[in-house]
Amino acid sequence: MHDKLLLDLDQALSGFMQDLQGHGLGDKVLVMTWSEFGRRVKENGSAGTDHGTAAPMFLLGAPVKGGLYGQQPSLNDLDNGNLKFSTDFRSVYASVLQGYLKAPASDLLGGNFEILPLLKA
Repeated sequence: MHDKLLLDLDQALSGFMQDLQGHGLGDKVLVMTWSEFGRRVKENGSAGTDHGTAAPMFLLGAPVKGGLYGQQPSLNDLDNGNLKFSTDFRSVYASVLQGYLKAPASDLLGGNFEILPLLKA
């Protein structure tokens, strides 16, 4: 089921980016996805997984340097059944705010967060 949903997301985002390219706007847009909750590792009684604390973020567009940022989470070293996150989502926000939107990230986020090398110069 989740693999089908990820395929749907992939196709929707690919189509969106292709449409932008077709209109000459592909280099002007950065897309960022994030969910306010992740998933736990262990299967629950409904053949699914419960809400958890760590979740992936996806960034795409011409300004983005591809790759995996942060560490791949361990399936064995859990925090009360949750994956341990290695990258604070606010660091990703700060990187996009400051590096792409040229906005004062610390003012908008209420603190200073690490700027990650997510964007092309």
